[in-house]
Amino acid sequence: MFSQQDLNQLSQKGISPEQAERQLGEFKTGFPFLKLEGAAAIGRGIVAPTDAERRQYVEVWQQYKAGGRRVVKFVPASGAASRMFKDMFAFVDADYDVPTTDFEKKYFDNIERFAFYGELDAVCRKNEGKGIKELMAEGRYKAVAAQMLKAEGLNYGQLPKGLLLFHNYEDGARTPMEEHLVEGALYAASNGEAHVHFTVSHEHMELFKQKVAQKANGYAAKYGITYDITFSEQKPSTDTIAANPDGTPFRNSDGTLLFRPGGHGALIENLNEIEADVIFVKNIDNVVPDRLKPETVEWKQVIAGVLVSLQQRAFDYLRLLDTGCYSHEQIEEMIRFVQQDLCCRKADIKELEDADLVIYLRKKLNRPMRVCGVVKNVGEPGGGPFLTYNQDGTVSLQILESSQIDKSNKEYMEMFTKGTHFNPVDLVCAVRNYKGEPFDLPKYVDPATGFISQKSKSGKELQALELPGLWNGAMSDWSTVFVEVPLGTFNPVKTVNDLLRDQHQ
Repeated sequence: MFSQQDLNQLSQKGISPEQAERQLGEFKTGFPFLKLEGAAAIGRGIVAPTDAERRQYVEVWQQYKAGGRRVVKFVPASGAASRMFKDMFAFVDADYDVPTTDFEKKYFDNIERFAFYGELDAVCRKNEGKGIKELMAEGRYKAVAAQMLKAEGLNYGQLPKGLLLFHNYEDGARTPMEEHLVEGALYAASNGEAHVHFTVSHEHMELFKQKVAQKANGYAAKYGITYDITFSEQKPSTDTIAANPDGTPFRNSDGTLLFRPGGHGALIENLNEIEADVIFVKNIDNVVPDRLKPETVEWKQVIAGVLVSLQQRAFDYLRLLDTGCYSHEQIEEMIRFVQQDLCCRKADIKELEDADLVIYLRKKLNRPMRVCGVVKNVGEPGGGPFLTYNQDGTVSLQILESSQIDKSNKEYMEMFTKGTHFNPVDLVCAVRNYKGEPFDLPKYVDPATGFISQKSKSGKELQALELPGLWNGAMSDWSTVFVEVPLGTFNPVKTVNDLLRDQHQ
């Protein structure tokens, strides 16, 4: 199937011919839809801590950090901001010259409220000879928008979200990357050090490093800590081969194979290389100004406290199993813990012999663990918390995207559309076993949870393969617990006008 040129290309990317053939096979077979038991809800897979429990979990987390543990804040930050400005690109290319749509009017009516206003005004003066207000008074709105988007201006159309100015402060505007550094100091620092890791695209690596060099020392002094800030790129070996509509390899005009990034699921490889006991995972654009941070900081500590409490119980049970000295009552207690606290159930568990039961308990207790904050569903696009059937016949908690659900199954679609909660990507992960050894995270991926999308290149249709998503199938075989967190902890920026919301002012 592959020529020598193809094999050389695969070798350069670190992809085996068998891997590429398997991916091409997946275009032909597709991926199975998941079998659902139901949407998770309060009392059915989602925990809603009381005020007293919240205080207790924060205390548990503080004690855990004081024990010399290594905590890392992991921020996927490789996405370009181009989608944020889709409406403004359309305005620049439109056949009219003044703001016409509601979106355009809102943008220009409120332009002084954006944190990047000062820098935009400066580049307008430099490149157009006039400031924003003068250009708008002359009806030259497109010039203002172009200076925001284009390379000779702020270049916001091509920069990563993490490096845009989001929030205004008296001492200057801040980027999301800086807000994550502040968060790291407030809830993830241990032993006086905050470890923060960003995954970035190759072309933006130097820009991120320059911004860190400019800003990190100031925040370190402000919060009385030192920073350990690291970066990684998505590995070329996690790219996926593209296919024609008939499932054969898609080729570029020069005859080479076309590869595409495998989606955020590729980052499980980056996560696997992080040296840590506990890792927080949160998207780059979900940040708020300092005045709103206390709520976020409290709830991050709550979900971390839930995690380390559950982990400690799992570790105690595993050490007890290692001794070989345990009673039937203790085994029953472990079963209750797995079923009730870790929400993992096996229908035929009562039929297992004691020896098989111990093997089963070991498997479910000795694996990576994550606690995910979920918010009440307010109609944002994205995934949600569900109880699903796994390949081993157990039912456990998973985060699902709509692409994983059979749209022709009315019952499943009703579960998805009427789900009470939403996934804001608010995770805290325990990635070492009870002996202190790191788990090999790619072993806990469900490879059957990838998905295929339709794309095009140079006017030709193609099929693209996405790996199991980082917080979906890539963490499918983890122990998962959901905690309801307030909506105030979820403030994503999907369009530039989202920055005008009160939460970003």
